[in-house]
Amino acid sequence: MQEPTAILQEYWGYSTFRPLQEDIIRSVLEGKDTLALLPTGGGKSICFQVPALCRDGVCVVISPLIALMKDQVYNLQKRGIPAKAIFSGMAHRDIDRILDEAVNGHLKFLYLSPERLTTELAIERIKRMNINLLAIDEAHCVSQWGYDFRPPYLNIAAIRVHLPNTPILALTATATPEVVIDIQEKLAFRRENIFQKSFSRSNLAYVIVESDDKIAKTVDILKKVPGSGVVYVRSRRKTKEIAFFLQQNGIVADYYHAGLGAEERSEKQEAWINDRTRIMVSTNAFGMGIDKPNVRTVVHIDVPDNMEAYFQEAGRGGRDELKAYAVLLWNKYDETILKNGYETSFPPVKTIRQVYRALGSYFQLGIGSGEGESYDFDLVEFAKNFRFDNQLEVLSALKVLEQAGWIAMTESVFIPSSLLLKLNREEFYAFQLRNRKYEAILKTVTRAYEGVFSAPTFINESALAHAMRINKDELVRLLEILKKEGVLDYYPKKDKPQLTFLKERLNADDITIDTKLYQFRKERYLFRIEKMIAYLNTPKCRSRMLLDYFGETDASKCGTCDFCLDEKKHRMNDEDFERYKEKIVFLLKKEILTIRQIVDSFATNRQEKVLKTLEYLIEEGFLKKDGDKISL
Repeated sequence: MQEPTAILQEYWGYSTFRPLQEDIIRSVLEGKDTLALLPTGGGKSICFQVPALCRDGVCVVISPLIALMKDQVYNLQKRGIPAKAIFSGMAHRDIDRILDEAVNGHLKFLYLSPERLTTELAIERIKRMNINLLAIDEAHCVSQWGYDFRPPYLNIAAIRVHLPNTPILALTATATPEVVIDIQEKLAFRRENIFQKSFSRSNLAYVIVESDDKIAKTVDILKKVPGSGVVYVRSRRKTKEIAFFLQQNGIVADYYHAGLGAEERSEKQEAWINDRTRIMVSTNAFGMGIDKPNVRTVVHIDVPDNMEAYFQEAGRGGRDELKAYAVLLWNKYDETILKNGYETSFPPVKTIRQVYRALGSYFQLGIGSGEGESYDFDLVEFAKNFRFDNQLEVLSALKVLEQAGWIAMTESVFIPSSLLLKLNREEFYAFQLRNRKYEAILKTVTRAYEGVFSAPTFINESALAHAMRINKDELVRLLEILKKEGVLDYYPKKDKPQLTFLKERLNADDITIDTKLYQFRKERYLFRIEKMIAYLNTPKCRSRMLLDYFGETDASKCGTCDFCLDEKKHRMNDEDFERYKEKIVFLLKKEILTIRQIVDSFATNRQEKVLKTLEYLIEEGFLKKDGDKISL
């Protein structure tokens, strides 16, 4: 077995681990089931990637997020580590091939979505794999106490029967005390074993601002605080509108949501990561799996409906451990919006059955069919076709069906077009001689993609069409004909959300919804909304309230949130504050000074209050701080 530090140095170029990483890795290498709670940006992936590389065999990683899987696979492959992912929407032949690669020892990491893990196809191959670790990312999804419960996670423990000596590593950035207990129970931990880094982020100032004009306030904040940032909103429409407003106010901004095409999303993301775009206005589809350390500001224009989501999204600021701000804007209407959302999120059972019945018609599925099948799914088109007036209610009904284990839904997934020639070379040339009309396309394909005879190969239809001097639609028509003729397998690209039927389709009246469980989730949802409203309204240290929610009940005041700063300011009377502020501004108009030089300009008995005034003015963005230098 190789030493973890040597692996870290060889593949990542680091000589030491971050706090807790090595402890977690050692625990896994000792064969212990392990739960790792590390905040967003805390280096969770290293905790399973390093121990997996220390030993022979493949590490199976379970993740519900396709974008995150693809990102991690890409980064591993870039380091020369063989890794592949299987998720909804992939062709069966590709799934089959990747599973065989894992069985034959050609992969070091196999990423699976939870609904794919327990298919008969996967289980039969898993029995034959040399699996050294089972890693469960986003492990809070296993708990019905949590905010993002996903039923396929409940089936993970069943796979352990086939892996009696394989340890499990569960990882999450957001888990309340109830969820921590539930994760270990649901994943059949042999004994309790938790490694938890404090959720405290001393460099991240949590700020709540009440405002009736949130967009104007956002401009004001972004002009005060320089550097990269994210602005979160609820609706896709608002992402574009607000990005345009920011642009009109001289801020380099763009927008992002799951409804954009894969290429466009990738380009926008790349521009933001490389600081060509300063601010990204986005729905919560943005940020997961993106490791950008220098985000200085995260602004929430719309209030999230739970503390977990807020904490995770806010936590994308300041991963470089330098000063950053998480600003939550709110007004009197937000409480009403949250409560209305609660009503919409739990539609009546009659509506749920109507939506399920419509799904069967939409995909033209007969009773008793569809189990394990994935389909492209467009919510807007679906709602329009079946005359559902309230898209949010439809989405809520789909989520209930998902939580009841009938379907699984994933975000947009981009799978490029692929081609495989099914004939051997001799049969292929014989077909060409008999069918001269297809000679041009077949010659173009084989010249452009040499490996197309031996394995499925990603293709670019536009480039092929250009080479043949025909339009793309004509090329696709020819490929479809050749597919029907049995000459090749052609799979057009996918770029839509996927909906998977986890069970065979039933008559809508026969589907079961556990009413007790439904009521439990409803109560938990209301509990989380009430906690979020309390966070907005309670005059307490913001960091302390967040930490208390996640079970850290003895945290000290942060000293940097809006409540703490306001408290500091009010310890001196307004007259003193204004007098000190006026003199500080007067001094800085002449020259840039250090904190020490400014403080020394005042009488000794006033220096403590002057220092507090300085801290407040810096935190509020009124003064700029560069190292120890202060300027206007």
